[in-house]
Amino acid sequence: MVATIIEQQREQMMNQNENMLPFINPGTGEQFGQVAKSTQADVSEARQTLGHRFDAWHQTPISERVRIMRKFQAMLIDSLDEITAVITQDTGKSRQDSLIEVMLVVDRMNQYSRKATHWMGRRRIPPGLYFFKRYYTQPHPYGVVAIISPWNYPFELSVSVVCAALLAGNTVMLKPSEVTPAVGALVADLFSRIPELAPYVQVLHGDGAVGAMVVDSHPDLVFLTGSTATARKISTALAREMIPFVCELGGKDAMIVLEDADILAAAKWGVWGANYHGGQSCVSIERAYVVESAYNQFVAAVVAETEKLRLGYSAEIDNAYHFGPMTDHRQIDIVEEHLKEAVEQGARIVTGGERNGAYIQPTVVVDADHSMKLIRDETFGPVMPIMKVKDEAEAVQLANDSRYGLSASVWSGDLGRAERVAHQLEVGSVNINDTISHYAVTQLPFGGVKMSGNARTHGQQDILQFTQMRSYALGRPPMALDIATKMREPNHYWLGSAIMRLAFGVTLKQRVQPIAEAIESLNVGEMKPKAGKAAVLFGAVAALGAFLFGLLRSDK
Repeated sequence: MVATIIEQQREQMMNQNENMLPFINPGTGEQFGQVAKSTQADVSEARQTLGHRFDAWHQTPISERVRIMRKFQAMLIDSLDEITAVITQDTGKSRQDSLIEVMLVVDRMNQYSRKATHWMGRRRIPPGLYFFKRYYTQPHPYGVVAIISPWNYPFELSVSVVCAALLAGNTVMLKPSEVTPAVGALVADLFSRIPELAPYVQVLHGDGAVGAMVVDSHPDLVFLTGSTATARKISTALAREMIPFVCELGGKDAMIVLEDADILAAAKWGVWGANYHGGQSCVSIERAYVVESAYNQFVAAVVAETEKLRLGYSAEIDNAYHFGPMTDHRQIDIVEEHLKEAVEQGARIVTGGERNGAYIQPTVVVDADHSMKLIRDETFGPVMPIMKVKDEAEAVQLANDSRYGLSASVWSGDLGRAERVAHQLEVGSVNINDTISHYAVTQLPFGGVKMSGNARTHGQQDILQFTQMRSYALGRPPMALDIATKMREPNHYWLGSAIMRLAFGVTLKQRVQPIAEAIESLNVGEMKPKAGKAAVLFGAVAALGAFLFGLLRSDK
């Protein structure tokens, strides 16, 4: 069996030389190279070197950083066939699916290069009562950012994140997954091809032990794309030094099919969403809830669509297979465990379920429930469980009954209804009448809630999450006529009261009260305790001036 061969190959190579990571093709079991593991000395040197180089990079004007990143983007496009060949060999996915990884990277880089100067620019802040001063905010990079990337999309989920951090002005330590080390080695080589960029990225190869070294090297921020279990370990380690941690974690994405949906379309694209890249996507459809009146038709259509899928591996550009092997042999055990437990507890496999080495046939399961790991935990394989629900309300309730909250899909012929359902779902993204495709929209923020993490990739927030917002106040020494300066002196309670009412009053009566009181006190010769006529009048006029001045200078 191919999976057994792969596992034996890796163990044999590691035993022969524990300092090397072998490149093993999951589709064939063949070894095609290796890379040296990084040592503690490598990690320490990388951290120190990048720390020293940070000032030079973040002081480089953003326009110049964009120019350099555009060179990198052009080089990726020129190297497309080389990149896709390595991704396919290392993951087992098709060349076309590998192409999509590269396309997602260059699309994002293209958009970010156009927008980064604006996103990283100053933002003027209204001065409030300090109307003789100026205020603004500006994003500032953290410093040395450590990025730990996964094996399922090893190119896109490493290069895109690194590029966002670099555009924000950080230097980067990247620890790619040990499951796909050939892609990690390729990424290191690609960054080295741009001399202006190479000094600011260090790629560190290795397993979880090397990842722990990276985390313990005291980076200024850590970004993880990975499992909840790994995130827990990292967050615990970082908490000691209060190091910021951003993570994009797993999902258990639900699909809701209402009775007025296009059932055939829902079945076709639901099956695609469950099986794309063998279900090895954090946004794969892992649960389907179907209103009972549409349930039988939907199950029949899903089975028919699933049985059309062809499973296999080819390194050629022209490839008729829909998806290939499981990339990580450890994930095969999880898929089999979930299916075995579900069947033992009463679920039925209506098609698929067979394993041949690293290949798992696309599988449809019915009669599952929320007591099963198949429904509670991330399966990350080509499995689509379908559950019958009474109505829309039960579908929403069950969809939300998960500790994950990454994405969801809602199917209905009534877009207004589908949108109302979407807003009830406890997830970061909802895709109406489609699956997975929302991830490809470069400026649509992507990320989860609950235990799916706190990252927001894609768009402005993708860049800004690698920065700290800093605030600046500019002006000459406090002036006597400044209202806020006056309030630093004692015996101005009534002046402050007048300013507060006029500037911040909610009703018209509250706003005009200080002016009315000032006019009245001048007419009858009465004054508030310890407040002279001039002070009251000054307060009213000054507050009015502050209010108008603040409006004129407010941020548009």
